[in-house]
Amino acid sequence: MARSFLESQTDQFEAMRVNRADFLIIGGGIIGLNMALQAKRRHPAARVVLIEKECDIGLHASGRNSGVLHAGFYYSADSLKARFTRDGNRRLTRYCLERGIPINRCGKLVVAKDACEVQTLEELLRRGRANGVELSKLTRAEARDIEPRVKTCDYALYSPTTASVDPRLVMESLRVDAKDLGIDLVLNAAYVGRGDGSIRTSSGSWSAGYVINAAGLYADKIAKDFGFAERYAIIPFKGLYLYSDEPAHALRTNIYPVPDLRNPFLGVHFTLTASGRIKIGPTAIPAFWRQNYSGLDNFDLGELGEILQQEIGLFVRNQFDFRRLALEEFTKSFKRRLVALAGQLAEGVEPKDYRHWGTPGIRAQLYDTEARRLEMDFRFEFDDRSLHILNAVSPAFTCSIPFAEYLFEHIEGRPPPKETHLE
Repeated sequence: MARSFLESQTDQFEAMRVNRADFLIIGGGIIGLNMALQAKRRHPAARVVLIEKECDIGLHASGRNSGVLHAGFYYSADSLKARFTRDGNRRLTRYCLERGIPINRCGKLVVAKDACEVQTLEELLRRGRANGVELSKLTRAEARDIEPRVKTCDYALYSPTTASVDPRLVMESLRVDAKDLGIDLVLNAAYVGRGDGSIRTSSGSWSAGYVINAAGLYADKIAKDFGFAERYAIIPFKGLYLYSDEPAHALRTNIYPVPDLRNPFLGVHFTLTASGRIKIGPTAIPAFWRQNYSGLDNFDLGELGEILQQEIGLFVRNQFDFRRLALEEFTKSFKRRLVALAGQLAEGVEPKDYRHWGTPGIRAQLYDTEARRLEMDFRFEFDDRSLHILNAVSPAFTCSIPFAEYLFEHIEGRPPPKETHLE
């Protein structure tokens, strides 16, 4: 029997209802999930929809990161990172304990190779105290009481609140939270573009009251469709970890070098996983397209041309010493080089114990094309219809809960359009 006009109209109405969201979040990483949770908790009657282009959540940066819950002493006190890392560490630690997610509360030693680096330790200690982070300055002997294999020149810093978790377990727990609250998670739905007042995806169009762009590697592309990120571009950096065959807990704590505070990378270090396994890394190798994880996987010719143009320009102009940084990072793709660098931090580091690469990750690093610099802090832009999280790099995993709250306060408070960061 032919369907009635009323039945046809009802079906059309249902389709319109299904494809309407009060809040539409783009990106199923830890920031996107926390933004969705904030939206639903603050507006229980609202329809909150999260779209993710992959077949599951957390398949990119959030599920591939080191799992370290940072303490918050690397960052200057006027930064968003300083503002949220300390509280994010406490809250995510508490969340893991409450949910029964394994957490390795092993702490971290930051060590110096020479007297010049001892001066930087003092600056880190000053920043830690300014940020209200628990941090101790130790002699070499005191540092070896914590980790007998550690190497350092004169002094080290110890951060007792640094911890490690399995990021995939955290993401799965957040997924359960989202489903329990009634948030719609729509997978295999890649953002395609805007049109006729709607958001087009690979699985249909959505009409949204408010759009939140937490798309990581593609956040700048999406933001430009909304008239934002005019001076920004994302440059991808590949991070590789090399795993040790030593038994779990062969080291007692994470061991990090003194970082170069001029750039956002922390250098090769020892990380203990939630289970106590040792890994060294990561690299920060300039990638050639946004999802350049391995070989020609996810190859995109347009991205290759665009990113190579940016990277060649940086190499030629040598802004922020990019030439040295890029060449040094490429050498770290060789196991012996990575092991040699790690061997400056601890005794008994042998190449034979480091044979297996972990899953590579890509850092979505924001580049300011006008100032010609890598952005060190979180960056976002917004207006009364959309918010775009442009630079949510490490320690965004640690910061994710208070950072999402802060972003939602901007959405609800409606500060002046396009406010981007805390000065």
